Amino acid sequence: MRPPLPALTFALVLLMAAAAGASSARWSIAHRDGVAWLVTPTGQLFFSIGVNSVDGGGDGATAYDWTRVAPSYASWLDTTRVRLARWGFNTAGPTSTLPDELRLPVIPDLELGRTARFHWVDPFHPAAAARMRAAARRLVAPYAGRPERIGYFSDNEVGWWSGALFAFYLEQPRTNVTKRRLVGLLRRHYDDDWQRFARDFTPPPGARSFAGLLRTRATATLRPGGHGLRVVERWTRIVARRYYTLVRRSLHAADADALLFGDRLPIYYDPAAVRAMAPHVDAIATNYNVDSPDGWIAPYFFDGLRQLSHDRPVLISEWFFAAAENRTGNRNNGHLMTVRTQDERARGAAAAAVRFAREPTIIGAHWFQYYDHPRGGRSDDGEDYNFGLVDVADRPYVELVNALGRVNATLATIHRHASAPTSPSAGLPRASIDVDDGSLADWPKDEAVLTDLEPGPGRIPFANVLAAWDDDALSLAVVGMDYPAPELTVPHTELPHAECFQVDSGIDAGDGPRRIALYFVPPPAPAGKARYTMRVDVCRIDGGGCEAVPGARARYFGADQPRLVAELRLPWSALGVTRPPRAIRMALAVSGFRRGRWMTTGGQSPRATLAAPERWPRRLLAG
Repeated sequence: MRPPLPALTFALVLLMAAAAGASSARWSIAHRDGVAWLVTPTGQLFFSIGVNSVDGGGDGATAYDWTRVAPSYASWLDTTRVRLARWGFNTAGPTSTLPDELRLPVIPDLELGRTARFHWVDPFHPAAAARMRAAARRLVAPYAGRPERIGYFSDNEVGWWSGALFAFYLEQPRTNVTKRRLVGLLRRHYDDDWQRFARDFTPPPGARSFAGLLRTRATATLRPGGHGLRVVERWTRIVARRYYTLVRRSLHAADADALLFGDRLPIYYDPAAVRAMAPHVDAIATNYNVDSPDGWIAPYFFDGLRQLSHDRPVLISEWFFAAAENRTGNRNNGHLMTVRTQDERARGAAAAAVRFAREPTIIGAHWFQYYDHPRGGRSDDGEDYNFGLVDVADRPYVELVNALGRVNATLATIHRHASAPTSPSAGLPRASIDVDDGSLADWPKDEAVLTDLEPGPGRIPFANVLAAWDDDALSLAVVGMDYPAPELTVPHTELPHAECFQVDSGIDAGDGPRRIALYFVPPPAPAGKARYTMRVDVCRIDGGGCEAVPGARARYFGADQPRLVAELRLPWSALGVTRPPRAIRMALAVSGFRRGRWMTTGGQSPRATLAAPERWPRRLLAG
């Protein structure tokens, strides 16, 4: 294999590949010195630096539209090609125009599952496979056999929400083949014992047997304290395996030379679905919301993907920064990464691009998107963000494109020397943390991440916990992901603390052990559309109940989806001392919703870890 390929020479490579014949349309993936790469049809290593939606726009009067910014489509294409090359981009991402117009490699999003009506219909119906094959042939036709075509995304952000999958198919009529399969799974899982099922689930009204469950068009809900989540996870894996098996077979039959990148995971992933995906894809595509305005990326997310997929390469199929200061007038109306100014946007984006390149398994990162959202929001969902390299009047955001242009030119070299991060020292860093700023920007994050959290047997990392101190307090932060499955909660009820995502800390600052827990509490489950906005409760739990912690301050600043972020500030007085000691003993147990998974200091169970203060690790207060 040849050295990494500069973006500006790729047009020549495409011409060489075309001249070599159809057999040269095959891209591949290789590993060199522990680093994953795409490999072009002519053998060069390739780090994909992409831009999504390079398509000329057009979404209403306030949207970007080439007809309002260029005298002809050809001149718009010429300008856009020159810009992308100057800014260091070498790939066109989903919803971009055809590759012969942009003269760039492309990975299109086929929306195959949705087109074939796999999702939310009846995926185990015998006709599903034929629909998938027919749709695949039609959708790949503009790309198959072309050297610019790297491969395909099968869909975008399917999500694999476990609670939604379980509830939806139970709510279908008994004629639905997939519902019959789900009820059959429940019968096998519970050995055809309805009472065992009813200990884990509250059956829907009128269902008093598995036969009644098949007749009823309503879902069962999870009982607090039960273990129903295990069979819900099994169902997610079964449906996901069916999807990826059909996708792989259909796309291989339609275009055998193409790489398959899966369905562009949202910025959360279900472990059962990723396990089902891994054998069927060449690389895992995931969209990503950067974790901090300074471009920091929480390690747990990619550590978990590596473990679930046995080191499958990863492509960042969508990432972004927005700024409140923008020329389009975008409101940035949600939870996605937004900073104040274009200068901050440029610095954060450049830093994040470097961090992606430093990950040995990441083979590329695609910016979302070429132009800003329409002023007032997209027509289909109202999303209204300053995501563009250019505004709706086609004016580049100079700070951003200059910063990305400089760093993009270095990413292949950075990636060539990528390696797994080394663990920082055992000491806790000194830093004054503002819990009211709704940001992790003031944390020395690489030094503050606690590296001794280990997941339970058969599980993967699903959070990072950070710790720092100053003269007044000990601060903790958690950044992670988990899904409370509101579809399987009794409407208008709230999860008890024991069923919530939680960080349970055992801390001894010199005045004896204290147990303090931070609970992430979803809102009462609605009877309809699921919501995820949460609050955090701080409790001292030495006596078994939930007692207030004097002076403690906590803030949740996660999202309306299962990415969970919060900070906790504990004054030293809450730990029984008047000033910071030289060292503390501290152990942690992080548990997911409904006790579905856990991570602890040292890897023993939460109960065993926190019941033995004499074994809590001693941690120096550094600095």
